[in-house]
Amino acid sequence: MKNFITIIKSDYLQRTRSYAFLITLCISLAVAYSFIPAPGASYSTIRIGDYLGFYNSSWIGYVTALMTSIFLSLIGFYLVNGTIKNDINSKVGQIIATTRVSNFGYLLSKTISNFLVLCTIAFIIFIMSIILFFLYNDGFSFEILQFITPYSLIVIPSLFFISVLAVLFEVFLIQKSILQNVLFFFLFSIMALYDPTDTSRNFYLDAFGTKIITSQMEETVRNTATHEDLGGLNIGFVLGNVSEANHFLFDGVDFPIGYILSRIGWIIFGILLLGLASLFFHRFKVKERFQSKNKKALLQTKIDNDIDISKLPKVSLSFKILPLIKTEFVLLVRSGHKWLWILNIAGMLALCFAPLSIAHQMILPILWFLQVSRWSSLVTKERIFSTHFFTFASYQPLKRLLLSQVLSGILLALLLALPLLLRYMIQLDVMHITSIILGGVFIVSLAVLTGILTKGKKLFEILFFMITYANINAIPFTDYFGGLHHQYSYLAGIAILVVISLTISYSIRNIELKRI
Repeated sequence: MKNFITIIKSDYLQRTRSYAFLITLCISLAVAYSFIPAPGASYSTIRIGDYLGFYNSSWIGYVTALMTSIFLSLIGFYLVNGTIKNDINSKVGQIIATTRVSNFGYLLSKTISNFLVLCTIAFIIFIMSIILFFLYNDGFSFEILQFITPYSLIVIPSLFFISVLAVLFEVFLIQKSILQNVLFFFLFSIMALYDPTDTSRNFYLDAFGTKIITSQMEETVRNTATHEDLGGLNIGFVLGNVSEANHFLFDGVDFPIGYILSRIGWIIFGILLLGLASLFFHRFKVKERFQSKNKKALLQTKIDNDIDISKLPKVSLSFKILPLIKTEFVLLVRSGHKWLWILNIAGMLALCFAPLSIAHQMILPILWFLQVSRWSSLVTKERIFSTHFFTFASYQPLKRLLLSQVLSGILLALLLALPLLLRYMIQLDVMHITSIILGGVFIVSLAVLTGILTKGKKLFEILFFMITYANINAIPFTDYFGGLHHQYSYLAGIAILVVISLTISYSIRNIELKRI
């Protein structure tokens, strides 16, 4: 039991003290602040047709809990994923494997530490929601249970299940981080699109637990509205027509016993999945498996000791940047598994034949998201493989190495978008061509900035997932590649962000080099 608690405590402290966690926490607070629009704001987050709720305890408590369940489930996987991989790389896993901690105990401890990390963010958002009530409330009394109840029944089971998924993906997919990211992206989309019928029984299958709230809100509006055509439910950042909206009084949800048991059931289901996964857990023999394969390959290879050194090509000094760009580009292309290029080629073919609007707004962001692991390691691979002292000591590491990494990342983005660029070139559509090029440059500059700031991959993976998911759902202010905006002023704003990001990246890397 002592070892079990020690693993949880050390893992939790290690991750909450990282730069990636602190930056993610700040981003979460900023996003949580926008969950409840200020009076007079030009957007809404939960809207049923032309109706918005009064700012009472029930509305603020349930809306923030609903948005937190979706938002933290969305970014939570990428925040907590990789904990077993870290134990493998740091050799801590091999030490744990020699202790009496069982496979199930180890996986459960990792799940609990994941859960505690996400709950820390959820608790900060919970406090923020209470503060927002006192800032924005419409003269209603404060009811603490209207905040505690939705967070307890909706947010906590959702975060626990996401924590379980992060561990399961690592157990069964081992070190295939790209496959984990891609599969979770599609799994999250499927769970978010789940639309139960009106029977309460189907609410039990909702992993996020939010559908019963939205259904109750719609039912309240139907009983309040004076006309039949209400319009649909909109969740997200909906711009415009806020001042003309009608308001209704939302008094919360009377959760049936069956629903409460189903939320507990999701936690039990997650624990059962961990028990199943413990039967297949490698217990940190992953590297031995790969090393044994490599040893067999070496034994089958003939080693010729009689090498004529005079016949080897002579080494010549070259300070050109093109060989570096070529090397960085080849490293990008070869990183990850070969099967991913089958998806990349399929995506490029879809860009050729799909309608332009679908190709630009849907296929292109997904195709670029498939490269998340490549771009996240663009400027961090030296630290991952502990070669940064060597590379930073190279000739002009800023003007040559960093620039070659940025250019190779942009080249990969434009290569993947080439079919769509050619279609716009045939139409002489300069606006869309420029927006796609700027989009590729922007996402690479974001990868470079976050990688240099945090010295890791997590933050970029989280941000890129959020941006991609928001673009697929057509949220305008996350459009970085011109899928929704067609004004030169918007492109100028993206260009300014790119220049600022690259300037900050250059400055921080320059400071790092001076310290070495």
